[in-house]
Amino acid sequence: MAAIEIENLTRIYQKYSAQHRFKTFKSAMIKGDFFKSLRSDEKVTALDNVSFKVNRGTTFGVIGENGSGKSTLLKVVTGIAKPTSGRVEVKGKVSALIELGAGFHPEITGRENIYINGIMLGLSKKEINDKYEGIVKFAELEDFIDAPVKTYSSGMYMRLGFSIAINVNPDVLLVDEVLAVGDASFVPKCLDRIQDFRRRKKTILFVSHDLSTIEKICDRVAWLKAGQVQTIGEPRRVIDAYLQDVAEKQEGEFEKRQEEAVKEEEYEEGRRENRWGKREVEVKKVKMKGLDGKVKHVFSPQEGMLIEIDINAYSLIKDFVFGIGIFNSQGVCCYGTNTFLEGFQPDSIKGKGKVVLRIECLHLVNGTYYLDVAVHKRDGYPYDYHRKLYSFLLSSKYKDDGIYRPKHSWEFSPEIKIKSS
Repeated sequence: MAAIEIENLTRIYQKYSAQHRFKTFKSAMIKGDFFKSLRSDEKVTALDNVSFKVNRGTTFGVIGENGSGKSTLLKVVTGIAKPTSGRVEVKGKVSALIELGAGFHPEITGRENIYINGIMLGLSKKEINDKYEGIVKFAELEDFIDAPVKTYSSGMYMRLGFSIAINVNPDVLLVDEVLAVGDASFVPKCLDRIQDFRRRKKTILFVSHDLSTIEKICDRVAWLKAGQVQTIGEPRRVIDAYLQDVAEKQEGEFEKRQEEAVKEEEYEEGRRENRWGKREVEVKKVKMKGLDGKVKHVFSPQEGMLIEIDINAYSLIKDFVFGIGIFNSQGVCCYGTNTFLEGFQPDSIKGKGKVVLRIECLHLVNGTYYLDVAVHKRDGYPYDYHRKLYSFLLSSKYKDDGIYRPKHSWEFSPEIKIKSS
């Protein structure tokens, strides 16, 4: 049986520009543009004919980029926003944590806000009294509960909001991205409580950019893009489709930036500092590819890379070295090598040729990286040196720090009680 039914849901917002604002009612009437000022410049469709069901006792995830309609969806489900068209039906008591501090009065204390929110969620004063100590303890706000909420940090806001939301024992729990602002020690408590809700067969609608958490706790996932449902299904399949779409978008952005860089190289004198040498051997073109041979600019840590360099030697050259350097956005050299360091002895080159460096696995952490590509003599004399003219993005679901991500695993003795995230 469905706990949440959404059928052909559309939500349209009116967008107004600054030119249609007026200072006073009187000035608008005198100018005769009152009704013109009330007309919107355009309509923005936040949700476009969205339909899906969430079965009772399941956890349903919603993913998508910023602006895809995720938060609007939850606001419509909770009743904060009304559908422009379509139908939304929720069965059972609903508790929502969809906006930091939503429903809190900043001037009154945390204690008073607990009672006001509890009443808004349908609890009696006696029921709130019974749950009060548990709410405060879970939120870890014993020392601050009688302070005005306006003095709370964003983490304290989140802790109190989440604690109220889960302690009213709802049938349906709605959670938005607010967990992202939670304290590092508190977020695991929230996820443990969500897991407890799952064990008790409560219904959860969970919106997050944390794809690893979505995959772990959700039974089914919907991917929203520009207000439309792209696909619904098993978490891993939907997440992979979403990541592929994001990668394709990033590829397009990187290609555009590369084209702009080439134009700058051609038309800006200042760009010459990024390339030097008399070009007796010239680097004509550099391409980054996946190991399948397809050009790309977005990679994962587990992927390999081909760096292809098209060169042209305008005369017979017998002393030459090909080199590659990989730098992160802070200018730190992550890896550098050349053919001389690796024991290759030059013989001769003349005319056009191609050099390919094959990297079996990148093992880098998240971030943007830049390539140095060079042809030079063994003593360092540069024929053609390209300094950070090529870039690629390492996109990873892991939250490592540093530069290098070696293949690794953790082991714990039986005495250490620990859960994987």
